[in-house]
Amino acid sequence: MIEFTLAQIFENLLLAARWTVVLSIVSFVLGGVVGFALLVMRVSKSHLLRTLVKGYIQIFQGTPLLMQLFLVFFGLPLLGIDVSPWLAATVGLTLFTSAYLAEIWRGAVEAVPQGQWEASSSLAMSYFEQLRHVILPQATRIAVGPTVGFAVQAVKDTALVSIIGFTELTKAGTMISNATFRPFLVYGLVAVIYFLLCYPLTRYARTLERKWNAAR
Repeated sequence: MIEFTLAQIFENLLLAARWTVVLSIVSFVLGGVVGFALLVMRVSKSHLLRTLVKGYIQIFQGTPLLMQLFLVFFGLPLLGIDVSPWLAATVGLTLFTSAYLAEIWRGAVEAVPQGQWEASSSLAMSYFEQLRHVILPQATRIAVGPTVGFAVQAVKDTALVSIIGFTELTKAGTMISNATFRPFLVYGLVAVIYFLLCYPLTRYARTLERKWNAAR
């Protein structure tokens, strides 16, 4: 057993939490980019594109994130692709996040009154001009609250990457707990740090939703 003071345990957990934050930001940004591309295809006039994206979303929403991480981490090496825990975590979380963001944003687009489509169409706008100048600006306002709310889930989902060997907050907590034999203290501190990361986002999401409801 290794002796650590409370301050040393907390300091080491905070150092590991940096990677939780970095992974959350990277996967959320990349997931947003992929999710936006999926959104455009999901609301397009092409039946084939809509069907393909719908299938993609159903697959990633209908299977556990842990299984998706396993498939990336253990599956790609079978194809001759060397995958580090960092890369596997980023790819897995990006794909998972993109599916949920695409669906959140699709709901926001469909919440825009149909009359807005008809009005912009009467101005001889193309489909993409309608999206860019009329629909997306209104949908963005609707989607901001749920998107920030999902960011909370994205932060908590990073805990699963500890299973594939990526050293973030949860993995560091496990390592320190095994070394000190003080699981209640260590995991209690891990929970506190997750709370400190997620609570401000939760409050911000609720504030944005109240503002949107008031504006309506």
